[in-house]
Amino acid sequence: MSLTYAILSALVGAPSSGYDLAKRFNPSMEGSVGFFWNASFQQIYRELNRLEEKEWLQAKSVQQENRPDKRIYSITPVGEQQLCQWISELEEMTPIKDELLVKLFVGHLVPRQTLLSKLENHRQQHQQRLAIYQEIKYQYFQEPQALSEALKFQYMTLLRGIHHETGWLSWCDEIMPLLK
Repeated sequence: MSLTYAILSALVGAPSSGYDLAKRFNPSMEGSVGFFWNASFQQIYRELNRLEEKEWLQAKSVQQENRPDKRIYSITPVGEQQLCQWISELEEMTPIKDELLVKLFVGHLVPRQTLLSKLENHRQQHQQRLAIYQEIKYQYFQEPQALSEALKFQYMTLLRGIHHETGWLSWCDEIMPLLK
């Protein structure tokens, strides 16, 4: 997947400034898209300009006091058509690219405590991310069947995140005794 479609997806129903959009691509800030797609401010602004040139996005200038004008981006009908076409395309299964797994693969080269410490650190991060996901579920998705159509699809992505984190924690619990 390219950043193009992640940006278009983030703007569906939620016009945003480039700054606000970039915050949504950072899970440590506002996060929504950032939980499953990461991009830097520079990448996002470069892509916004490119998408505006292609007329997949349009920008409206908003005046601000004591600050430069802000541009609010929204998806155009052409951009939405391109997004729908992309959704219909067949995608490949995403390969796992995980630095920790590479290190574990040759973990016999270092003291076990080195890897146990790494796993504890990662475990804590995954527990924190799971807690965030569960809080989002509690706050916004208590009655999944009563959700709007758009929110049901957001709920599905949230459930995938919850399953990813619980699976990772189960795997960690299973392998840690092997290192002790």
